[in-house]
Amino acid sequence: MRRSDRGRFGTIAVVAVMCMATRGVPVFAHCDSLDGPVVAAARQAIEQGDPNLALIWVAEQDEAEVRGALSRTLAVRKLGEEAKSLADAFFFETVVRLHRAGEGEPFTGLKPAGRDLGPAIPAADRAIETGSLEALHTLLATQLEEGLSERFEKVTLTRKHPSSDLAAGREFVEAYVRFIHYAEAVFEAAGGDPMLISHPEGDHGHQGAIGAEPPRHPRE
Repeated sequence: MRRSDRGRFGTIAVVAVMCMATRGVPVFAHCDSLDGPVVAAARQAIEQGDPNLALIWVAEQDEAEVRGALSRTLAVRKLGEEAKSLADAFFFETVVRLHRAGEGEPFTGLKPAGRDLGPAIPAADRAIETGSLEALHTLLATQLEEGLSERFEKVTLTRKHPSSDLAAGREFVEAYVRFIHYAEAVFEAAGGDPMLISHPEGDHGHQGAIGAEPPRHPRE
């Protein structure tokens, strides 16, 4: 694939591939990790005594709680090393909990650093850090190309079958639905809010092979 094509596909798939890979797991799932961006911001807020560094990660209505938590944290930290560690953990949990609530997601505790987040999230973070999309484009373009090709090959191979073979017909329908839903999810992510796309190949508005206009099954 040419570099220009990779860039184009990468832009289209920048979050769609992540959504398809997680199948309903929030895209920014690393925000509750000790090495995630929210805890990093909370840590900087403590070090600099500046709540604004953490406030950008929470909703406006939660600002007062974060400010109060930071004030208590800074006060308790002066009591010793153990108190410092406990106070920091309290502030990290407060900011992450409120951030997750703003996403409409529950807070289930801080996750350990070094978790396997797959390739897309680290690549997206590196793109921001380096100011370059090149590596992320390549990763996502490759993933999209492979995903489309795999599903297209399956639907092509199963498209022709005798009308007497219901098992083969249903195999085609399944392949058809998976291919159409995959293409639709990528398209919707490119033009909409990827955070709302949680089931690219599950039940949603697209009728696919079930509905008013089912696909025609070629007969041999």
